[in-house]
Amino acid sequence: MDHKEFRVKAKELVDYIADYLENVRDHRVYPGVQPGYLHARLPTEAPQAPESWDDIFRDVEDHIMPGIVHWQSPHMHAYFPALTSYPSIMGEMLSSALNVLCFTWASSPAGTELETIAMNWLGKLLGLPDCFLNEKNDSPGGGVIQTTASEATLVSLLAARTRALMELSSLNPEVQSSELLGHLICYCSDQAHSSVEKAGLIGLVRMRYIESDEHQCMRGAKLEEAILNDKDKGLVPFWVCATLGTTGSVAFDNLREIGEVCEKHSAWLHVDAAYAGSAFICPEYRHWLNGVDMADSFAFNPSKWLMVNFDCTAMWVKDSTALHRTFNVNPIYLRHENSGKAIDYMHWQIPLSRRFRALKLWFVLRNYGVVGLQKHIRESVRLAQKFEALVLADQRFDIPQPRNLGMVAFRLKGDNTLTERLLKRLNARGYIHAVPACFKGVYVIRFTVTSQRTTNQDILNDWSEIKTVASEILMDTFGSENGNIVMPKKPRISLKETRELNATFGTSLLLANSPMSPKIVNGTHVAICDYEQVLSSCAQTFAQLKMEPKDSPEMRRRIRGIRMCGKKFSLDSYMDMVQGLMVEQSLPQCSEEEREEASNGSSPCDRSSITSSPVTSSTTIKQDISDLSQLHIPSTPSRQIRSKSFDVSLSDLKLDDATISIDMRSNEITITPTGSKKIDDHVHFNALEEKLNIGDKISQAFDSFQSGNLDVFRSETNQARQGVDEVGDNSKLTIKGPGSYIKKLIQQFSEGPFETEDDRNEPEKTVPTPSIKDRADAICKKCFHYKGRINK
Repeated sequence: MDHKEFRVKAKELVDYIADYLENVRDHRVYPGVQPGYLHARLPTEAPQAPESWDDIFRDVEDHIMPGIVHWQSPHMHAYFPALTSYPSIMGEMLSSALNVLCFTWASSPAGTELETIAMNWLGKLLGLPDCFLNEKNDSPGGGVIQTTASEATLVSLLAARTRALMELSSLNPEVQSSELLGHLICYCSDQAHSSVEKAGLIGLVRMRYIESDEHQCMRGAKLEEAILNDKDKGLVPFWVCATLGTTGSVAFDNLREIGEVCEKHSAWLHVDAAYAGSAFICPEYRHWLNGVDMADSFAFNPSKWLMVNFDCTAMWVKDSTALHRTFNVNPIYLRHENSGKAIDYMHWQIPLSRRFRALKLWFVLRNYGVVGLQKHIRESVRLAQKFEALVLADQRFDIPQPRNLGMVAFRLKGDNTLTERLLKRLNARGYIHAVPACFKGVYVIRFTVTSQRTTNQDILNDWSEIKTVASEILMDTFGSENGNIVMPKKPRISLKETRELNATFGTSLLLANSPMSPKIVNGTHVAICDYEQVLSSCAQTFAQLKMEPKDSPEMRRRIRGIRMCGKKFSLDSYMDMVQGLMVEQSLPQCSEEEREEASNGSSPCDRSSITSSPVTSSTTIKQDISDLSQLHIPSTPSRQIRSKSFDVSLSDLKLDDATISIDMRSNEITITPTGSKKIDDHVHFNALEEKLNIGDKISQAFDSFQSGNLDVFRSETNQARQGVDEVGDNSKLTIKGPGSYIKKLIQQFSEGPFETEDDRNEPEKTVPTPSIKDRADAICKKCFHYKGRINK
């Protein structure tokens, strides 16, 4: 590959990386392959002839990716985070291109000094004491980037061992160092990481495990008791490892107590905060650092939670001379004229050569800033709290240890084998990946939020997967999804009992998504508002927003159900009604047969002999003061009463034989026959079967008419009085009511301004006949078909 091909293929690779990371949740997090799968796919020997890059990368997609555990997936909950980020990837790319070896200042001045600066930045960000920083040339402390926390633990143990042997040799010059080595002993919690045990094995020293308390924490009293017992046996305590954020349950050893014991017995105190150390950039979590000033070394992994590519472990020491005594080699080919004036990091670590890791750490610190990194940490903790709440809400599960930071340890109640089966089946399905832990004989599943791409929905999906698998296991074992857990039944309290216990309890009928299915809910949690105010306000708001109304058979059925279900509605039901009423001012109230007839060109109103001939009238009307540009919604009765039957004498009355007059002063609408026709007294409306609510005041002007006689209806709230009068010998029909309701009634059937008899300053005007006819037509529709029963 030459530079020309590299330019093209490298850009394609960047696109591939970006696409992979942005769509990583679509991959199965844990591969479904068996050991040896790749050996069966790839040749047993390297190719003799060069192969094209396209062929090589095609094999990556076909053979490598199927066996990848996707650590960046939001469904990866095993171990601890191993995050990356775009600035870190770019730092890694540049470091790989430069490929400098930063073992001495002379080998890479920029690499050496940038590491010192970046470690000082990071130490201040964590709130470490100044003794761990290297801001002055005479400062004995400082920070160094190691490969892993395991290496940092080993480095500190070897440095402490060297210091202890030097002190023992000065006190016992006649004894060989190999003999003194057998008297050394170090300590850690029984919850410490396995790398601590490995460091003891490599260092050839004894390791004593201190029993943790009920919260999985190592305490100072237990540690001192063990040290005193070992001293009585002639052993020399020289190194203690305190863990901040244990692997099993993210427990925190009591650093202050341990530090006081180490200071008393001259033991090196190393603090391993591999995972939890990243959280100390947030001030609210630094209380766990209380006592860090008594430590000799401190280490954590930015490669875990701070979105810096692996490998990158930040380690600080209070006195670097102990490292120099342990790892100092000085061959002539590594000497330079500035030795002693600058840090040579080859004396701070086990290997000689080291990569330019400071570059990616520096990129991340600058690109995210303190605020961005803190936001990332806090979001991971919040998601872990959400998962913890989901587990606690299911009585089949248990959380034996309190959650700390972004990890939750949970288990199925009962024998450990149930939890073990659950974990194995979850990992086999491959949709999420987790690992176990065990403390004090309790087998748990560790659930760690590991990806910065994890969302609330990811947590819900993962919990749904866990519950599904748990139900299957419990069903197989006990024959019930709840297993052997007795699930208490919630007591059922009737509405009657609730009202007896609480006199102020209110209820409301709320329609569910399916039409005509009301649900009774606690009225204290429902918005109950005045009908007219809410409906008109919503209508005006919709009109201002110019929202396009929806119209469908389902919406119409839902609205009819809303209008028929009772006196009170929820606010969302009002919204649905407004949308329907915006489609057409008068909702269809016909039966199925009537809709069929209407589709054929006829309607019940058509059968009332309303003709299209002009209607003459001498009625004079006055300009209404209301704003007719606003949307006016007709009020709705609480119960629709429909009928297709009309009295013969009434149907014989044609509107071209009648005059419609409107008197706003007397609040009357009068229908007067002009020919020989009469309004027969056989026409009558049945009384309303139930009381109307305040939103039905307009319709009462029609519904209260009975047997041709005057009948005044009073509502329960006594807020309206309306009636229909028969004047004279059935020569005319007069509709009376309060002026505001007469105006509202007229507004529903008027398309523009109109006049009344009250306008004395203008000459009498005759309204065009079609306009009066249209209004009378609409009034008759409301009166004779939609609002009441008319029997022969």
